[in-house]
Amino acid sequence: MKIEIKRREFLQAAAGCALCFRARHAWPSNQSASLPALISPGCVGSKVRIAKIYAGIPKALWPTPKLDLSAEIQRYEAEFSRMRKDFADVDFPVDKLITEAGQVKEIGDALRDVDGILVIHLSMGITPVLAEILKSKRPTVIFAAPYSGHEWTSFGELRKGEDGALLECILSSNFDDLAVAVRPFRAIHHLREAKIINVSTRQPADSYPEAMREKFGTEIKTVGLQSVMDAYNSIGREEAEAETELWIRQAERVVEPPRDEIYRSCQLALSFERVLAQEKATCLTVDCYGSMYRQLPAFPCVGFVRLNNMGLGGICESDLPSAMTHILVQGLSGRPGFISDPTMDESVRGIILAHCLGSLKMDGPDGQASPYRLRTIMERQEGCVPQARMRLGQKVTQLRLTGTDRVIYFTGTVIDVPDTDRGCRTQITVQIDGDPEKLWQNWTDGLHRTTVYGDITPDLKRFCRFKNIRLIQEA
Repeated sequence: MKIEIKRREFLQAAAGCALCFRARHAWPSNQSASLPALISPGCVGSKVRIAKIYAGIPKALWPTPKLDLSAEIQRYEAEFSRMRKDFADVDFPVDKLITEAGQVKEIGDALRDVDGILVIHLSMGITPVLAEILKSKRPTVIFAAPYSGHEWTSFGELRKGEDGALLECILSSNFDDLAVAVRPFRAIHHLREAKIINVSTRQPADSYPEAMREKFGTEIKTVGLQSVMDAYNSIGREEAEAETELWIRQAERVVEPPRDEIYRSCQLALSFERVLAQEKATCLTVDCYGSMYRQLPAFPCVGFVRLNNMGLGGICESDLPSAMTHILVQGLSGRPGFISDPTMDESVRGIILAHCLGSLKMDGPDGQASPYRLRTIMERQEGCVPQARMRLGQKVTQLRLTGTDRVIYFTGTVIDVPDTDRGCRTQITVQIDGDPEKLWQNWTDGLHRTTVYGDITPDLKRFCRFKNIRLIQEA
């Protein structure tokens, strides 16, 4: 009997689920015990469903006719056990050894009901098995260690042409790459399960939410001011005071904002979490410089940072493409993004990424928070924002999901963390991997980009192939 658990049903029952990427401790820490059961970019809630298929032929010539397939599987299973934290959000509804193509046909229905298929290549002679697996049209990653067989010579050909297989390959002796293999499946899953709350009196163009739902499964819902104010007024003074004290105590310094401004910002931050819980949603954005400007009791910046620190999503300016990009990078990396308004500096082959809203836990919810000061919003000279000091020497990827069929990106390294009275509060200078002139000449789709720690290009390539998206290197 097939039992299907839908998003809303699961959310009501998922309070005990494990958090992917070790996101068990929220920011600030006094909220960790009361986190809602949400399906989030940081992976709270429903699990990624992956078919794990060991493909091997008894007594095959490679890697050796003496290969004991059962012992080989046990060797891999020991590695999965060692990396259990990397698979804490994964279910393997199919987990078996396949030695002939007919066995794949027997599990055809199960394969069509998963987010992706992980094929572990054990021996030579698996071509008929792989061909049958690929008929399922599900995203498939094959992990092939050295000596597993000669089939790798045909993998490239399988991917070619308009009808090329939904196949990605990891040819590696490093068992840690088994965790890498599931990243595109995780991103696909998170986008499908995500719900974005847009706080605005202006509805987005009808075509955008519908296009996101049709392509990725993501739900976008616009709510008005009252929903946030009801949540805001439900926050008790003791809770808001505790949150305020925490942000002040953990800051290096409070520079401009008066305590009352910090208090209202923290009360609003707590209300955002409550709105997401009530809506069973994963990400929140506010039309803060549009229809919500001066309508809320405080600027929403602290609330956005807090959600990002928790493994959820807080996005400024009702920027729905940035919200979608945020969920994508969280799914691929387990880390939040830093949305920025860039400015170029070709003298250092650089681009300065600046925003008053600075994500603190750029290494993920369980990572170390960046040092920060509490400041006003630069261009408004009011409000309260955490000015984060990010890490020098850090490799980063900057990207944006534009529409349903294009991701634009470039990579670089943080070479400076400016602290200046020009531009926005949180800044990093990134030395571009590539040609800065080509970058500004190719720039499209407005200012905002999302920056994530690490070079996630390989993961982006796999995701984009599976979702039929063009990946464009801007520099």
